[in-house]
Amino acid sequence: MKNTLKSLEGLLSLIVFSLLILISMIVIPMLVIKSSPVSAHEENGLNISEENNKEEVSYVRLSGNETIKVHITNTDKIIEIPLEEYVKSVVSGEMPVSFEIEALKSQAVAARTYVAAKKTRPCNEAKGGDVCDTTHCQVFITKESRLEKWGDQGNEYWAKISEAVDATKGMVLTYDNELVQYPQFFSTSSGMTENAVDVFSSDVPYLVSTESKGEEIAPKYESEFKFNIGEFVSKVNEKYPNANLNEKTIKENIEILSKSEAGGVKEIKLGETKVKGLDFRLTLGLNSTNFKFSINENEIVFNCKGYGHGVGMSQWGANVMAKDGKKYDEILKHYYTGTKLKEVKFD
Repeated sequence: MKNTLKSLEGLLSLIVFSLLILISMIVIPMLVIKSSPVSAHEENGLNISEENNKEEVSYVRLSGNETIKVHITNTDKIIEIPLEEYVKSVVSGEMPVSFEIEALKSQAVAARTYVAAKKTRPCNEAKGGDVCDTTHCQVFITKESRLEKWGDQGNEYWAKISEAVDATKGMVLTYDNELVQYPQFFSTSSGMTENAVDVFSSDVPYLVSTESKGEEIAPKYESEFKFNIGEFVSKVNEKYPNANLNEKTIKENIEILSKSEAGGVKEIKLGETKVKGLDFRLTLGLNSTNFKFSINENEIVFNCKGYGHGVGMSQWGANVMAKDGKKYDEILKHYYTGTKLKEVKFD
């Protein structure tokens, strides 16, 4: 009996000892992991800390190199240019050099973000390049051509552009840890920017309507377009054959159906058809979708506010903010809701 008890005690001791070893194998590593800092890992090209889900290294990684391939429309050729030199040429073509330096910096980041995105999805009109040189992408003018256009003040102006670009070297916009794909910008707002969904029918979280003060000083804040009734009817019927507009009944057959939060026309009734505000604006060459119209005996008159599609950063609004002492990062955060600045790096 005693021998049996001793055997049982020995067996129990062995079981307890085994359990203690098993527990130590599980618990101790857990304690070590919990008490040690977790190294960063790359997620969508960004270094994110697993421990607190905060950015540890602020950069976006893209494949390829920093050379931009630009299709030059006039010569139908592709040139290659370093990223930062490309950005300088774009800023010189897209924003007045007389603008405040912080506004120019904002433009530089927007331009750099745009072309960085195009490195992953090239322009379909660039014929093998990353981007074209027109407003279809971004207005690109070579340094030599720009200096020639500027004349005697060319070197001074280029130095200012270079200062803005160099100060933001490599910086791009990101949203939710990914490179912003549509850093839209335009000339002049009506006092508020537009929601992307109201203009382009695509809901983009960082392109939402926001206030843009002080733009009444812009030369194209207000504009007027007049059309002879016959000319207008011809334009509309040619573009939209189902409209069937008639000169005699035009007053009863044009109606603004809906407007955006910012005041832009989302949809307009033209005779027997309905047209999106952006399409109508482009058909007539109006400065914006924010318009009212009046009809008299011989003419139809459109009074517009703002200049451009109205989505993203207003360039004149950015300049007003810069004059008020705002820095470029504050300007960008204002117009691109919820975005963050990070550095772009190439493999």
